Amino acid sequence: MPARRTRTVAEDIKQTRPFASSGQEATIALLRTADVVRRRVSRVVEREGATLQQYNVLRILRGAPAPLSALEIAERLIEETPGVSRLIDRLVVKKLVRRTRSIRDRRLLECSVTPLGLKLLDRLEADVNAADAAPMAVLSDHEVRTLTALLDRIRAADV
Repeated sequence: MPARRTRTVAEDIKQTRPFASSGQEATIALLRTADVVRRRVSRVVEREGATLQQYNVLRILRGAPAPLSALEIAERLIEETPGVSRLIDRLVVKKLVRRTRSIRDRRLLECSVTPLGLKLLDRLEADVNAADAAPMAVLSDHEVRTLTALLDRIRAADV
């Protein structure tokens, strides 16, 4: 099977006028690519009745050494999400997250993943890993490391 021809972002979005700058072209390519990857992973988690944001919260809680407040969860999310409390509320209703009063500060509610939430993560893990890996399969290990380093630099420059 012949290799698929790589389309430019301008071709992809059917843009006929030149971009204002190479930076604008790169930004649009980055956003378009992120959307492609996000949709791929979303399709996997949605089969289990979860959203990508809910899945992200569950992964954060699974990896935390102790329960986290909504503020701590919000700081760790991949995408900024307004209404983290409502997001957690939906996970509590689904019995995937448990909320309890903090022992250190009774004003705080802390969240932890439930056994049901852990089972959901276990069911999704292989398929999500495959969905994460598939877009990167067209790059060499060196290219993936370079891409990651460049993206790290862009995020670090965000002031």
